Amino acid sequence: MEFTPLHIIHLDQDDPKKCTAKKMEKYGNAILHNNVSKSPKRGFLLNPRSNALLGPDDKRMIDLGASLVALDCSWKQIDDSLDLIKKKTKLVNKSLPLVLAANEVSWGKPGRLSTVEAFAISLWILGRENQAKKILQPFRFGKQFLELNKEPLVAYSNAKSNEELEKLQWDFFNKSLLSNY
Repeated sequence: MEFTPLHIIHLDQDDPKKCTAKKMEKYGNAILHNNVSKSPKRGFLLNPRSNALLGPDDKRMIDLGASLVALDCSWKQIDDSLDLIKKKTKLVNKSLPLVLAANEVSWGKPGRLSTVEAFAISLWILGRENQAKKILQPFRFGKQFLELNKEPLVAYSNAKSNEELEKLQWDFFNKSLLSNY
């Protein structure tokens, strides 16, 4: 099984009881960094504000050892947090195609993913389905996340390019509905 290194820049802004990042670290599924300067220098930062999607075109860099890095912060402080990371790293910013959140805080909201959900869709798109399932196992909503997004995940994992992936998401989600989120 191929394994992708998962790193989390943890800014300690959320309720620790609902923090999926700390639970991922506890189960050995990710490395937590409380200091941005100690995070990986090479790889992709999962950034919901990015205009570029993570997808099949990025698989080669991942296969060569690039890391996936998530930012664990409050949605209310995301812009300031992203500015801080941009100044201190050279990570390539990538967003994810739309799926529905299954976590207790943002259930059913397109794109409002917890850290573990963001990693799971990233891994799934990159052909690492087994690793995606493994990191979701400790979470009550893990199986529900995969079931809720079954059709888009299958389609996304079969996309041949990032451009195709971007078009595919609109087969499942209506652009006009997203303005509510």
